[in-house]
Amino acid sequence: MRKLVIGVIVLAALGAAAFWFFGKSKPVPVIFSGVEMGTVESTISNTRAGTITACRRARLAPRAGGQIAQLSVREGDRVEKGEILLTLWNADVSARLRLAQDQKASAQSRRDEVCLNADLAARELKRARQLKDQGFISDEALDRSRAQAQAGKAACSAADANVRQSDSQIAAVRAELSTTYLRAPFAGIVAEVTGEIGEFTTPSPPGIPTPPAVDLIDDTCLYVTAPMDEIDAPKIIVGQPGRISIDAFPGQQFSGHVRRIAPYVLDREKQARTVDVEVEFDDPSQFRTLLVGYSADVEIVLATRENVMRVPTSALIDGNKLYVLNPTDGTLDVRVVETGLSNWANTEIVSGLSISERIVLSTEREGLEQGVLLEDEEEIAP
Repeated sequence: MRKLVIGVIVLAALGAAAFWFFGKSKPVPVIFSGVEMGTVESTISNTRAGTITACRRARLAPRAGGQIAQLSVREGDRVEKGEILLTLWNADVSARLRLAQDQKASAQSRRDEVCLNADLAARELKRARQLKDQGFISDEALDRSRAQAQAGKAACSAADANVRQSDSQIAAVRAELSTTYLRAPFAGIVAEVTGEIGEFTTPSPPGIPTPPAVDLIDDTCLYVTAPMDEIDAPKIIVGQPGRISIDAFPGQQFSGHVRRIAPYVLDREKQARTVDVEVEFDDPSQFRTLLVGYSADVEIVLATRENVMRVPTSALIDGNKLYVLNPTDGTLDVRVVETGLSNWANTEIVSGLSISERIVLSTEREGLEQGVLLEDEEEIAP
């Protein structure tokens, strides 16, 4: 009888232990993170990839069409302002310029001759007046001298006008000749040359785009044009700092600042409405490694706070809740916190959390609720 009672007691104890063991909830393995002090920035980024653009870029063509007689540059050449890039066949205009110059030389010689005769006639008139005062010549002779002097003066003025006309003719031919030269409007690098010696080139007719004869880029000033969501556009002001990331240079960031905000919204079919923002590079020395046309992303810094309590933004639930470890019993505490500045990486915590506490990063794990037991996933890993 006594053995039966002892057996019943043992079985009851084993049953209670089994009930407690299997009924107890298992700890949820999670990844913890500490709370730290640091810098938090409020930033916005472009909605689609931006493009590196030159502050000055000219797609050049001669003012008049013609046959290419000389190409003075090749793609990749650096040129100075005013340097000749391309010359059209201009033998006919050059011949007219020489003719105009010869005509001017002839007009100058004729003017010199006529004006010398006019000067002589003026001196003869002076002597005739003296002789008339002395009674040696008649009034008729004096009138002839006066008429000759006036005619000589008029002829000299006409000859001088012919010289000025020759100057105007030369200027007109030189202006025509200048249209056969394509010169660099600014210093830069030649990106593209269209055409070969002997081929014909023409300027673009209105409404009919044609390839430029020379594509010239001023690469001493570069910026990124990036589309920003229309909702973010009112937050941006000229001069705000920004960071530029370029696909061709992974892991690097370039400093810049907002140089211009487009005064209109782009409304393109099947795309969100955006505003183009230009962010200029701060360091000109970086341009040596950059090419116009690279794709780039821009992150504009709206505000910055230093030495504040911050947590990873991914740890927040519904924007203002954190899973916090209760150090006394290892359970989960769902904490409502007050947040400040935030970006994709970090969020400022204004109140509701202390620097010594640990938070849960793996918020997507099943079974996470108030009071559940937690365990460190990294500590139980084999």
